[in-house]
Amino acid sequence: MKLRIKNLSLMLIVLLASFNVSKGQKTKSFTKYVNTFIGTAPLTDSAILGYNLPKGWRSWAGLTFPGSSMPNAMVQLSPITEYGSGAGYEYEDNMIYGFTHTNKGHWNLCNIPILPVSGKSTTPDQDGKFGSHFSHKKESSAPGFYQVYLDDYDVNVSLTSTLRSGYHKYEYKNKTGRKILFDLGKANNRVGNWKIEQIGNTDLQGFQNVGEVIYFYAKLNNNIEKLEKQEEGSRKGFAMVHLADGGKEPVELKIGLSFVSTENAKENLEKEIGTKSFNQIRNEGTQTWETILSSIQVKGGTEKQKQMLYSSLYRSLLWPALRSDVNGEYTDAKKKPGKADFNYYTEPSLWDTYRNKDVLLGLISPKVALDVIKSMKDVGDKTGFIPTFFHGDHGASSIVGAYLRGIDNFDVEGTYKLLLRNANVSPGARPHLEEYIQKGYISDPDIANPHVETKANAGVSKTLEYSYDDYSLAQMAKKLGDTTNYRILMARSKNFKNMFDPSTRFMRGRLPNGDWIKNFNPQYPYYEYMYREANAWQVSFFAPHDIPGLIELYGGPVGFESKLDSLFTVPWNPKYIARNVETMIGQYCHGNQPDHEAPFAYHFIGKPEKSQKIIDKILNELYGIGPEGLALSGMDDAGEMSAWYVLSSLGLYTFSATDPEYLVTAPLFDEVIWKTNTNKTLTIKKPGKGRGITVIKVNGVENKGYFVSHDLFKNGGNLEIITK
Repeated sequence: MKLRIKNLSLMLIVLLASFNVSKGQKTKSFTKYVNTFIGTAPLTDSAILGYNLPKGWRSWAGLTFPGSSMPNAMVQLSPITEYGSGAGYEYEDNMIYGFTHTNKGHWNLCNIPILPVSGKSTTPDQDGKFGSHFSHKKESSAPGFYQVYLDDYDVNVSLTSTLRSGYHKYEYKNKTGRKILFDLGKANNRVGNWKIEQIGNTDLQGFQNVGEVIYFYAKLNNNIEKLEKQEEGSRKGFAMVHLADGGKEPVELKIGLSFVSTENAKENLEKEIGTKSFNQIRNEGTQTWETILSSIQVKGGTEKQKQMLYSSLYRSLLWPALRSDVNGEYTDAKKKPGKADFNYYTEPSLWDTYRNKDVLLGLISPKVALDVIKSMKDVGDKTGFIPTFFHGDHGASSIVGAYLRGIDNFDVEGTYKLLLRNANVSPGARPHLEEYIQKGYISDPDIANPHVETKANAGVSKTLEYSYDDYSLAQMAKKLGDTTNYRILMARSKNFKNMFDPSTRFMRGRLPNGDWIKNFNPQYPYYEYMYREANAWQVSFFAPHDIPGLIELYGGPVGFESKLDSLFTVPWNPKYIARNVETMIGQYCHGNQPDHEAPFAYHFIGKPEKSQKIIDKILNELYGIGPEGLALSGMDDAGEMSAWYVLSSLGLYTFSATDPEYLVTAPLFDEVIWKTNTNKTLTIKKPGKGRGITVIKVNGVENKGYFVSHDLFKNGGNLEIITK
């Protein structure tokens, strides 16, 4: 009897321990809040968009992908429902054409499409496509995992991945006639050539050339009966792997990628996956994401706000993408092989991400941020210039911002010299640089009837952005003791004032002779005429390095406040349609980047409550929207939109990303515990329910102004935000 009681007691103890472990694990799970489908659905509400979508148009409300990826990985393994679309996957579609291995959400990549096929002919449809219907009811995802059932082929597909490799698991209902399509003639980029060959009984290797060559090496756990190739190398061609019959286990395909060689692709696969099982790789991926997401922990807030926070943090950490192999080899900017003792990454999407995402990357993953700078320096060494992206010269802000925040273990002097070349050498990284230096502005022609697609110099946007870039580089010059260049660059940083027309109180285009462009409508958006993807309203508040100087242009705080009020209240004209200038609050556009600093500008005239009202509206009404709650208010642009949400929801925004300081706003959460990249703890508390900030305390001492120093991240500390 005593023995039975003792055994029952032991069982109770074990059960209680199991319950407590289970309970503890539940409270520590952060990946459960990540919804990788956010940003895949279109936004159709004209009241939010600002206009009625023309027939055949799809809004750019996210352009994200739901598949498996590790942080800043080479491989993003995701389904494709439409080639040529932003990220390959559109939530409203019901056909999957393959599972591709690279992604960004930028109309490119989507390389090496693979699709399990069963029961159908090996002949594609009339459009040259294979594919299967699917349902969201039989689809699921999580960071590092994606699953879907292919209805037409009766195959359950599960995907997971490592940094440089993908792992497919196919559960075929039919055990005979099993095939795997390598649809190598297709990608989001134009395919120039491709090749595939069988190695032994179970392996395959080859490449896809889309302007850059992407190599792969794949291993199957099933013998290959034959490899059928149709028009190898052509865009109409494909390869079909016929699997030998037999075997009850799921078919598993492990594939390594490389931008150097098939040998490196094989080595990447062997080193990262090797003999590990699907579940081992999936669990390792989950743990990687748990670790990185857990650096920020919150109390309070709604379930949706937590979902948006961690989904946005996840999305902020997918790009730039790794491009070097496990042996350190990579292909450089001149398409020549190189080898480095750091991880080589793609160039950041600087026009978008310098504003906030590059800073967030450094706060969460400083080693990645450091290696991105080293990679940009390598590009500069090969080309003579630090790379730019799309518009502006924001490598200056991205690199200098990281440097001033303590990420400095790189060739600082060499990088600085290259940034000086960007700022001073023409032709080079900055278009129209000679005119900018000579006149202090960049002109545009006076065009009689300009329209959205009119192509010119985007001189207003360039002048404003170069001014900020000059300021950014000046801060590096100052720290390095280069007083001559500091003075020159700081003088040039005032050039934004040359675009301000006091008669209209807008940043306005100028002719080469200095006259104002006469045909001027401040509400009309342009892609490249005077403004870059914006109108006059949306760029007229951009001077993040010198808001006092900007306020002065408007005649002081009263005039500035009046104009800023109008930005958010003057109705958008629904007849003015530019595809990515969407999601409007008055003239303010949150669906694109050029005015993302504007909601915070009221802080500079002592009216933070006005900023908070707009920020809260954006956070609560323009993220996770639409019928399914899966649309964003604009294209995520490699994580910039997501990073805006992360920082704004936590109450610390990078108003001038170059400067090692943060503008304090009211967080959505009662408490934020942030484990910093120096292994310190920053605690942010907002004890009250109010949204209007009255007092900011740093380590118990009342703060002067609304900015706090990066020292809080370096040394840890306590930030208390008192509201009314």
